[in-house]
Amino acid sequence: MTAVLALAGLTFAVIEGGHRGVTGTVLTAVGVAMASGVGFVVVEARRRTPMLPLKLFRQRGVTVPVVAGFAVNATFYGGVFVLSLFFHQQRGQSAFSAGLMFVPMAAITAVFNYLSPRAVSRYGPRAVIVVGLLTVVLGRGTLLAVDTGTPAWLTALSMTPLGFGGALAMPAMTSLLLDSVAAARAGTAAALLNTSRQTGGALSIAVFGALIAQDFATGMREILLLAAWLLVATAWGATALLPRR
Repeated sequence: MTAVLALAGLTFAVIEGGHRGVTGTVLTAVGVAMASGVGFVVVEARRRTPMLPLKLFRQRGVTVPVVAGFAVNATFYGGVFVLSLFFHQQRGQSAFSAGLMFVPMAAITAVFNYLSPRAVSRYGPRAVIVVGLLTVVLGRGTLLAVDTGTPAWLTALSMTPLGFGGALAMPAMTSLLLDSVAAARAGTAAALLNTSRQTGGALSIAVFGALIAQDFATGMREILLLAAWLLVATAWGATALLPRR
């Protein structure tokens, strides 16, 4: 219950804060989120059989995938949300046409989800995770040059590094995570990674939506830069904390 309240309060605060500014309701939601988060940690630390053993976070093979999974999903799903609005509202494309813009990226994702485990077995998870994250950064950089006058085919092509990088990194993160915990904790670790990823996606949509609410073009540029810096920081952390093999 405390974890649900923390996430719900934080998401509500981000959405309402971006829409209405700092109000009493927003501050109350922030307070609920913070108190619930602290409560969750305290309860889990005191239980003999916690739902989420906090000692898992002492392992770099757990912490790095959880943080990287949050960053990848935050930038990916938040980006898909913003790009969908960009195609439909700013470029004037139909819903069907806007959907087709994501097909090349989706195809790349399917291919490299299959190839990622082979790359991990050959080069190790650190190299694959870092290359995947930096490739997503490249994709964000290419999208900075896209505007309403950019040809549709070139815009769709500019999005493909997002699919390539994400598909390369995520299976490597999962592999590293599961190799870092005992078999009895595999389900808990996998659930932790998935929760982190979905939290990143939910919060990014709230934050990114607030950034484009006033000025779409300026907000979209800020989003791309913010996503790039988040991924660069995550890649640096993975490089520093993970062994070469």
